[in-house]
Amino acid sequence: MRTHHRTCPLCEAMCGLTLTLDGDQVVRVEGDRDDALSRGHICPKAAALPDLRDDPDRVRQPLRRDGDGWRPVSWGEALDDIAARLHALQSEHGGDSVAIYAGNPNVHNTSSLLALPLLLKGLRTKNRYSATSVDQLPHMFAATQVLGHQLLLGVPDLDHTDLLVVIGANPVASNGSIMSAPGAKARLEGIQRRGGRVIVIDPRRTETADLADAWLPIRPGTDAWLLLAMLHVVFADGREDLGHLADHTDGLDALRAAARACGPDAAAAITGVPAAQIVALANDLVTTPRAAVYGRMGACTQAHGGVVAWLLLALNAVTRHLDAVGGLMFAAPAIDPLDRRTGLGLGRGSYGRFHSRVRGLPEIGGELPVACLAEEIRTPGPGQVRALLTFAGNPVLSTPNGAQLERDLPSLDLLVCVDPYVNETSRHAHYILPPTSALERDHYDVVFHAVAVRNTARYAPAALPAPEGVRDDGHIALDLLIRLYRLRHGALDKRTLHARALRRMGWRRMLDVALRLGPYGAGFAGWMRKAPGLSLATLEASPHGVDLGPLTPQLPGRLPPEQPRVQLAPKLLLDALSSLGDPPAPGLVLIGRRHVRSNNSWMHNS
Repeated sequence: MRTHHRTCPLCEAMCGLTLTLDGDQVVRVEGDRDDALSRGHICPKAAALPDLRDDPDRVRQPLRRDGDGWRPVSWGEALDDIAARLHALQSEHGGDSVAIYAGNPNVHNTSSLLALPLLLKGLRTKNRYSATSVDQLPHMFAATQVLGHQLLLGVPDLDHTDLLVVIGANPVASNGSIMSAPGAKARLEGIQRRGGRVIVIDPRRTETADLADAWLPIRPGTDAWLLLAMLHVVFADGREDLGHLADHTDGLDALRAAARACGPDAAAAITGVPAAQIVALANDLVTTPRAAVYGRMGACTQAHGGVVAWLLLALNAVTRHLDAVGGLMFAAPAIDPLDRRTGLGLGRGSYGRFHSRVRGLPEIGGELPVACLAEEIRTPGPGQVRALLTFAGNPVLSTPNGAQLERDLPSLDLLVCVDPYVNETSRHAHYILPPTSALERDHYDVVFHAVAVRNTARYAPAALPAPEGVRDDGHIALDLLIRLYRLRHGALDKRTLHARALRRMGWRRMLDVALRLGPYGAGFAGWMRKAPGLSLATLEASPHGVDLGPLTPQLPGRLPPEQPRVQLAPKLLLDALSSLGDPPAPGLVLIGRRHVRSNNSWMHNS
């Protein structure tokens, strides 16, 4: 019997776990009471984590389609054939004939997060899709326009706020989304214990609304009018206050002019929220020194998600709650995904550099909306998608109009799925390539530490050995990339050699370099004399994680040099206000629901 400490990778909360193992079997899963962030919180998904490793339906060796069935093949045979077929398709039909879809689990997987951007670049296709466009892309778009970087995503300072306004989010069930807040229910109750309030604005009386001090029902899809009206109240009384960002912000006058278009009475008729409550809520935000407005899935998955995400930032800014203690703040992670020096930094974000072939939809952040994937497969002509790679994704089940996508998948010349299951998508594949499970790989949350409600860092090595026939997701991506480069450029080309060097370097060394170069890092000058500061070794010596302190103001220092000022009224979003038009027509509307016992399509049999 032995004990192993690690982070649960099944959602954004990053809960610390204590596993009890008997040989290679997990016999108990508990919350890690000493975890620097979660302090013992655990949910039913984490308790079921061993089910994913031991599932009898798990694919444990590469499979190749053989008629109506499958036959096992070696990794070499599978990857050689896949690379050859991709190369042939792109040589004949162009780079865009190949598409790639990355599912939600990739952002919870260190190796995928590090390797997939290299494969995306190496594939030379604009047909890039991911779960991002059915989840949080409006927030990332607004962050790019307002703050200059798609990953400058504000999170409410739950542990210090006295007023939290939640719009279209259910943190009691999700434990935070774009807000890593394990034990969110206890944190919200903490606001109330210190005399603060929680107010929920949502069409449904959610688990969070049940806990809240007030629940304001709203008509689905009308959040933009509500936020405009609240801004209208703030500006009408002349009480706007940017705090320490006043000298680093542009666009206040343009925002004020835009807010004039929708007063509380007009918004009440559209949203169903009484005008008096709109005015009172705006006044509360102005008069409460520590307050935050937080919106999530309901704010995103609607026609005006980008506008709503922008207005959320703007409302926090003009009430002095952006980048302020108790307000909407920014984490200072040990590995900063904004820092390009580490090699792990992600691009600032983009919009409209290219468009989808059929409908002309713009790219955002280098990818197209997955809602157009089926039509790109189905519609003939130059650039038609003829091959699809999916990494840890089940788009038939989890993307818009999945039934149409399923009808189109059999027409592909090649479908390759990196997945542990024969599922709704992979059952149409020519190859299924099985990855390691969450307990069989090293883990560090590169992204979610950047949206956590407290600055922490935690690394865990693999808890269990992987079965002989599976491979790490990142190594699958790099092994495929190496073969593609070899076919295009030769075995000694610098791109081939670079990919091979990264493969040999491994994720541990890449993480160590990034930690040492980070804001808390040990650097390299003291490598031999074991200088103080973070490194992979110091995290390995702290299996419960390291507490790096509460959130602190980060702006303007974190703003990228390409956009060193906050833009409260970006032209793209101001122009989008004119597209609000008439409010949604009355009728039946389906809204999303978060459930604590499910997580997308990860847990088919659990």
